[in-house]
Amino acid sequence: MTEPLPLRGYRVGVTAARKVDEQISLLERRGAEVVWAPALSLEPNQVDDASLRAATEEVLARPVDMFLATTGIGMRTWFEAADGWGLGDALVAALERAEILARGPKSVGALRRRGLRELWAPESECFEDVLEHLRGRSLEGLRIVVQEHGQSLSMVAHALRRQGADVTVVTVYRVESAEDLDPLFRLIDLVADRALDAVTFTSAPAVAALMDAAGPTGRRDDLVAAFQADVVASCVGPVTAAAFELWGVPTIHPERNRLVAMVKQLETELPSRSAGVSIEVAGHTLLLHGDEVLLDGAPVRLSPAPFALLQALVVNPGHVVSRRELLAALPSGTAGSEHAVEMAVARLRAALGTRIVQTVVKRGYRLAVSV
Repeated sequence: MTEPLPLRGYRVGVTAARKVDEQISLLERRGAEVVWAPALSLEPNQVDDASLRAATEEVLARPVDMFLATTGIGMRTWFEAADGWGLGDALVAALERAEILARGPKSVGALRRRGLRELWAPESECFEDVLEHLRGRSLEGLRIVVQEHGQSLSMVAHALRRQGADVTVVTVYRVESAEDLDPLFRLIDLVADRALDAVTFTSAPAVAALMDAAGPTGRRDDLVAAFQADVVASCVGPVTAAAFELWGVPTIHPERNRLVAMVKQLETELPSRSAGVSIEVAGHTLLLHGDEVLLDGAPVRLSPAPFALLQALVVNPGHVVSRRELLAALPSGTAGSEHAVEMAVARLRAALGTRIVQTVVKRGYRLAVSV
């Protein structure tokens, strides 16, 4: 029997630098035509050994009250470097006495391999939720050490200092843009021209690198518009997806932060978008096909903001989508605050009926389908 090819006929851009052979193989085995354009350096961990040692010695110089771990690879790199300087045991001992908060399962795993236990970690794997956990809590006089995750966390440090904390940021590694940017420039043109069906992203820095590269080409607005309307931005998890919020780009990501899960989601997402999405909502049949919306077979005209909001709600019909996620999905220029979400919801209800979109108090909105 031949293997089914659910992605035959689709062109998918890949921005990953690490584990790229595995991802390309997964996509090509399913029939996709792959365009590879690494957004980041093929050498992901740019470690300044002297600076990291100086930062480690600074951490060890005074007791640590709280430690925020952000990435598994960052923690492993730091521990291995400390071992090489003969400071590994001292670093573990210093962190062992601190209250440890971890961003996600990879950083938790790296900590536990050294016998360290986190006090708390968010299910979302979002660092913003770690900060939310600390908001409203008195941090006055606490010494907090933050492990940086490849991008600057200076704003995070500033926010913690405003709460009274004494903050030390440890830069374990830096993520650099790709050495050869020509493939990325070609990818930007392909997206802007709607010549790709989807682009995959496995890290937030890759999203930032793509947007940075699009600026000098003069096609950033075209790129964002294409992602908002025709090209799927497929992310490996919520942390990567959050990097698109600034640009108002709707994204999809699997429940499990895994490469295979991301590819499998594309298997159903791309064919369903080609065929149109039909769902039963509050006793009505709602069909989305391209930029066309039909309610019980009758066309419905929607302006860009409510249409973008409807698209975001349809990605996982019946599941709650937060106001923050919906705000990110609105077209650029309309998403100044969460009030813009409320206005878009009101217009969507006016066009489709008040029972189509349900408000879930303190959580967000959902389509009124059975789940």
